[in-house]
Amino acid sequence: MNRRTNAASAAWPVRLKQLLVVAVILVLGLCAMPNLYQNKTQLSISALPQAQTLPSPDTLVQLLQSHGFSVAQIGSGEPTLVTLTSQTASASAQAVLAEALRDQASVKVVEQATAPYWLQRLGLSPIKLGLDLNGGVLFVLKVDTDKALEKRMENIALEAKSQRIRDKLKGVRIERSSVAGLELVALPQGAAALQQLQTALLAQFQHLSVQTHKHGNLLRATLSYDEAGKAAFEKQTMTQALTTLRSRIEELGITEAVTQRQGANYIRIELPGVQDPAAAKRIIGATAQLSFHALQEFGGKRVKAEHGMVGLDPLAIFTGADIDSAQAGRDEYGKPLVQLFLSSRGGDKMLRFSRANVGQPMATMYSEYIADSRGEIHQSSQVISVATIQQVLGQRFSITNLGSWQKAQDLALLLRAGSLDAPLTIVTERTIGPNLGAQNIASGFGALALGLSLTLGFMLLWYRKLGVIACMALVANLVCLVGLMSLLPGVVLTLPGIAGLVLTIGMAVDTNVIIFERIKEERRQGSSMRAALQRGYQQAQSSIIDANLTTMITALVLMSIGYGPVKGFAITLALGIITSMFCGVVVSGQLSQWFYRTKSEKGA
Repeated sequence: MNRRTNAASAAWPVRLKQLLVVAVILVLGLCAMPNLYQNKTQLSISALPQAQTLPSPDTLVQLLQSHGFSVAQIGSGEPTLVTLTSQTASASAQAVLAEALRDQASVKVVEQATAPYWLQRLGLSPIKLGLDLNGGVLFVLKVDTDKALEKRMENIALEAKSQRIRDKLKGVRIERSSVAGLELVALPQGAAALQQLQTALLAQFQHLSVQTHKHGNLLRATLSYDEAGKAAFEKQTMTQALTTLRSRIEELGITEAVTQRQGANYIRIELPGVQDPAAAKRIIGATAQLSFHALQEFGGKRVKAEHGMVGLDPLAIFTGADIDSAQAGRDEYGKPLVQLFLSSRGGDKMLRFSRANVGQPMATMYSEYIADSRGEIHQSSQVISVATIQQVLGQRFSITNLGSWQKAQDLALLLRAGSLDAPLTIVTERTIGPNLGAQNIASGFGALALGLSLTLGFMLLWYRKLGVIACMALVANLVCLVGLMSLLPGVVLTLPGIAGLVLTIGMAVDTNVIIFERIKEERRQGSSMRAALQRGYQQAQSSIIDANLTTMITALVLMSIGYGPVKGFAITLALGIITSMFCGVVVSGQLSQWFYRTKSEKGA
């Protein structure tokens, strides 16, 4: 009786281990299931605010067919969803509909999940495909931090002049302002005023350093960024650019984009599935800034407006940094406008200014960086609106006279996502069509199927019964890897990633080969099959761990310093090492014990 009890007690840890292995495979298999159902591309047609109704589905079908597009399915709701027979023609169809319905509707390309509803309810989705498999657009942008620093010094100079006037600091003048620094000059009797001004500027602008010296009877204070300050400013500028670009991409509705820093002053943006590169380029590459100024007829900054030139106070009342949200809309006459919602700080600025200037005009200035014919970057500014302040304003008001609905929408999007302090230059732009992406998928998975078939065939021929176990573990490894890639956020499958899948198959087989050769050695020395299995798995573990650990180090290095396809390969390789060790050692070990235990029991 005690022997049976002890045997039952000893069997529980084994059964628990088997249950855990089965549970892991089932969970990861469930996560891999959505990959059997690929998303479909559809056209989403929504009515614009000024349009009463959308064209009927029959009218839309006739319009598309007249341009050579075949419609597979069309809905009748709001928005209207159109599915084309050829999924890769969605971008061309979008351009046709956008042109034909430009005053009635907005047309977007969207992806619709085709997995069963119960899978979607579980929050499971297919592996995100990279640029080379799904098609899309690649941008590499250069962030001009030198221009941003130059603009910062100009703002510091304007703030210094405003502070001097506001605090009535006499005997101090601003003599020179450049990228090298801002120089304040004072007579001996103005030393206290100079000290007060530089203290206020140092408190307002971080990372500034000051150097004071005498030149004759004059006191000079130079405010500038030292090397550490420049490095901190460049880091802050790059972080702000990355944050703003990610916000803009989210506003465009692109959920699988890759936005990352590349080198010192470059940003790499991958937009898989984007079939309208012109719209993406227009929004992502924009360096728009919005600022609000009082008019100043004499001595102000002259800026181009719709009807001639306008003089503005160079120091802005508030800027786009004080805007919390913005929405495009129309006024009572149907003209486009942008409704602004200011932050509490921006609302306070607007309240103070409007309270003191009721009945006075206020100008809205739109600025952006553009490249001239020689490739040099310059800031171009234009007054887009001059309005009289009719009443005291707070955190909410509108910008009117924007000309077109598209301009209002773009401006609202840019204001919601945030403005860029540094000019951006697109140095690389590459578009990969969906047809090429489909060819890459077919070629990549064809190579994967061929490699898997040859490997399975070799293992079956060479190891016979053990080969069956290896094949089962290999299929489990592939299922677990696909499930893990589908489960983890941020994992994107690229063409080099498929190469990583093929390599994972070889690595998983290496694990089984090492174990099976040890088992064959034990059998040649006269051990029973069960004893040979136990010793073979135990003795091979150290070699397997060493081999996979060195490969994992390489994968982690590639993951940390690589970009785009290289990083995609490294991620697939690293996850493949984890699943290979699990399936090659744990799963195949459990299968071997079960297979040969069942066989011995039948023989008994």
